[in-house]
Amino acid sequence: MSGSAYVDGIALWSPRLAGWQAAAPILRGEAPPHEPQPRPAPALLAPTERRRAPDTVAIALEVASAACAAADADPKSLPSVFACTHGDLAITDYMCRTLAGNPTEISPTKFHNSVHNAAVGYWTIGTGCMEPSTALSAFDYTFGQGLLEALSQVAADDKRVLFSAYDIEAVGAMRSVTTSRGLLGGALVLAPSRGERSAAQLSWQVVRSGDTPAAEPMPAGVDEAVADNPIAASLPLFRALARGAGRASVALSPAQSLLLEVSACR
Repeated sequence: MSGSAYVDGIALWSPRLAGWQAAAPILRGEAPPHEPQPRPAPALLAPTERRRAPDTVAIALEVASAACAAADADPKSLPSVFACTHGDLAITDYMCRTLAGNPTEISPTKFHNSVHNAAVGYWTIGTGCMEPSTALSAFDYTFGQGLLEALSQVAADDKRVLFSAYDIEAVGAMRSVTTSRGLLGGALVLAPSRGERSAAQLSWQVVRSGDTPAAEPMPAGVDEAVADNPIAASLPLFRALARGAGRASVALSPAQSLLLEVSACR
C-alpha cells in the first residue's frame, strides 16, 4: 500500500513550540524551545465557549485553524480526520471521581465534552462544515493510523483533507494509566495534487516495522518540551517538513509502520 499527497498547510503547537513559524527553526536545531506559553484560545469559538472549552478542544481547533489558514483553505470545504490517543484525560478523571462520589453532581457541560469526537464536533459547528468527519483513536499508534486514514481519503476521493492530531496531560488517577504530559497538537492540510500553497510532496508506503530507518535524535530540548505526549510520534515528520526534505517513519502497529518521504515544492 503506497501513494503520495501534497502538504498545503502545516500547523504545530505545544507550550514550548507555539506555532509552526516558531517551531520550524527549533525542529531544525537552529533555536532552543522557547519559554512555555499559555494554552491557545482559538478564535473560531465565541468568547464564552472559548473559556469553557477543554484543553483537547482548544489545541485541536488551534492547529486545525492554523493549517487551514496556511493552506488558504475554506474549512467548510474540507473533510476532516481528528485523531486523539486518550480523549480528554482531565474530564475523564473528573467524570470517574464524580460518579464514584456524587453521581448526581455531574456537570452537563463536562459530560458533553467527554465524548471522543467533541473536538471535531466543535470544529464542524464552528466552521459550518458539512463534509464528512472522522474521530479516531488507536492508542500508541494514533498519529500513524490517523495520518494513514487522511492520506487514504485523499487518494480515494481526490480531495483535500484536514488532519488534526492532539493529546493533553494526564491528571489524577489517570496518571496510572498513561504518562502523557503537556499539550501537543499538529495538523496538516493534505491535497491530491500540487497547488499554489503546496509546501512539500509526501510520498508514503506501509512497510514492515523492521524495514524503517533508525530514528534520528531530536535537537536539544525538543524531547523535553513534549515529553511523553503520545503525539510526539509526529515530530520526525514535522522535522522533515521543517527542513523541506527527509524521511520519517510512524508506527501503525507492532508489525507495520508508515514510511514517509518529504520533498520540497518551493
